[in-house]
Amino acid sequence: MANHPSALKRMRQSARRRARNRIVRTKVKTQIKKLLRTVEEKSPEQAQEALRLSASLLHKSVSKGVHHRNTASRQIGRLARKVNALAS
Repeated sequence: MANHPSALKRMRQSARRRARNRIVRTKVKTQIKKLLRTVEEKSPEQAQEALRLSASLLHKSVSKGVHHRNTASRQIGRLARKVNALAS
C-alpha cells in the first residue's frame, strides 16, 4: 500500500484511467462480436456497416491510448478480410 502523497495520487489516477480504458475496450470487443455475428449470418450489407463502426471504434481507442496503432490496424485488416470474403 502506498504511503506517500504522490504515490496515493498515482493510485487514484491509475484507477480512473483503468476504469476509462475498460469502458473503451468493452465497447470495441462488443462491436467486433456484432461484426463477427453478421459475418456468420452471411449478410454483406450489414457486415460492411459493422466493419465501418468497428474500424471507427478501434481508431478512437488508438487515439485515446487504449490500443496500440499496429494492433488496431492488424485487427481491422483481419476483420476486413472476413467481410470481403463474404462479399465475393
